[in-house]
Amino acid sequence: MMEGYPGYQPNDYGYTPAAVPKPIPHASGLLLFGGQNHNVFLGCLNCSKYDSGSVWNKFGDYGSKFSDKSIWNKFGTYGSKFSDESPWNRFGQTPPVIVDREGNFYGYFTVNTLFPKRTLDAAMLQILNDYENIMENFDAVVDSLR
Repeated sequence: MMEGYPGYQPNDYGYTPAAVPKPIPHASGLLLFGGQNHNVFLGCLNCSKYDSGSVWNKFGDYGSKFSDKSIWNKFGTYGSKFSDESPWNRFGQTPPVIVDREGNFYGYFTVNTLFPKRTLDAAMLQILNDYENIMENFDAVVDSLR
């Protein structure tokens, strides 16, 4: 369930474990859900840095390095490279999923290259491959975004 995100209507995320990740239409909002049941909203991956629900809004719940709901909080459940629920755990078995507002599944957001149905999208892979640099230079990275 995605509490507090305007315009989202939950529909069981529209995917099944057997679903194959779809190609990503970059014009639509790509939403990240984590937790054991993928019911914790972790932010929008391709929304503006000014969007309160964006992982790129360093002042929002999902982009702050200090928020418990942020993938950028290296001490939190969803940002620690040691947490099974974090995309940054190279051996993680419960990474976040990428879905759109209609519930279409676009793969798992994880640095674990062996994880089945890991996203294949080039933009998402760029974030995953460069996450250590992004985390270390987060403010500069966000400031460079439009």
